Amino acid sequence: MRLETLAIHGANIITDSEKPAIQPITLSTTFIHQPDSMIYSRANNPNRNALEKLLAKLEKGEDATAFSSGNAAGAAVFQALEPGSHIIAPDDMYHGLKNAILQLFNGVLEATFVDMTDLKNIENAFQANTKLVWVESPSNPLLKITDIRAVAKLAKQNGAMLACDNTFASPVFQNPIDLGADIVMHSSTKYFGGHSDILGGALITKSVDDFWEKVRIVQRVGGAVPSPFDCYYLCRSIKTLPYRMKGHAEHAGIIADYLSQHSGVEQVYYPGLKSHSGHDIAATQMTGFGGILSFQVKGGAEAANNLISRLHYFTNATSLGGVESLIERRAASEGPNTLTPQNLIRVSVGLEHLDDLLEDLDQAF
Repeated sequence: MRLETLAIHGANIITDSEKPAIQPITLSTTFIHQPDSMIYSRANNPNRNALEKLLAKLEKGEDATAFSSGNAAGAAVFQALEPGSHIIAPDDMYHGLKNAILQLFNGVLEATFVDMTDLKNIENAFQANTKLVWVESPSNPLLKITDIRAVAKLAKQNGAMLACDNTFASPVFQNPIDLGADIVMHSSTKYFGGHSDILGGALITKSVDDFWEKVRIVQRVGGAVPSPFDCYYLCRSIKTLPYRMKGHAEHAGIIADYLSQHSGVEQVYYPGLKSHSGHDIAATQMTGFGGILSFQVKGGAEAANNLISRLHYFTNATSLGGVESLIERRAASEGPNTLTPQNLIRVSVGLEHLDDLLEDLDQAF
């Protein structure tokens, strides 16, 4: 099945004896004992099975695990590492997972954060105990692009795994496993859910190996799993994912171009712009440049706050990937230790009429 067909039909696993056209929600927490059957829904559930099978196919992996949040998914990879392991991670990454490394695994794991746009920084960061390289491309919130193929080679040469947070790109525009990654991570809250009403996370593996079995144990024993309702609605939302992503990317590209020519803007971060430092690499590993952009306004944090306050169709809120446009001064959300410029605004470009969005920006400026 091609992507659009897979998104619609890939999760439709009918287990009901009445043969409904769409898989129903199985709410039971326990199951009647019988050979090879499910036992308890923390370990297994028909709706989660369907979601995980679909995610594995979308990301071209062998297996997938679904979690109750993106942070739970990322943390499961860190939990599966042996104590004392060293991680190389990007200096610009989602602050929630960065905080997980620094706070939850402080004293258990070691980490080095580097600018991954320069491969020498990664090469120099490897240690004898480096077990994992964590990549985020495009990155959050500066939209940095990492050469996933090149990093995969470095990781393999040094006996480390490569995990890639593919949330911004989605499998519609990028398949890290095809580029050499061992594990792909998603906050399924974002584009998979697509409507800002489902919390979830996911991991997809290139192959089922000993490390992946440890990840499965973290999921099953730790119990941070999504509910049947969440799994059902994620499968439903993914049916429109390919078409939503095309709209998000089209709108983001036009708005990025608009902002890049505006006198009130210092800099725009969007890999679809030819002026972006990572554009050429992005063009070799992405089939579209996504629906997220960031820009710095002239006048500092106060000017950024004022601009946001005057917008009507861009909702001032954290998160991304919904059909509605979301906007925020990112440093204000990340807290006092952020490295994000104080005047940087991150935009999740939605699917409203493009002219309404452009006119809204015009009047706000």
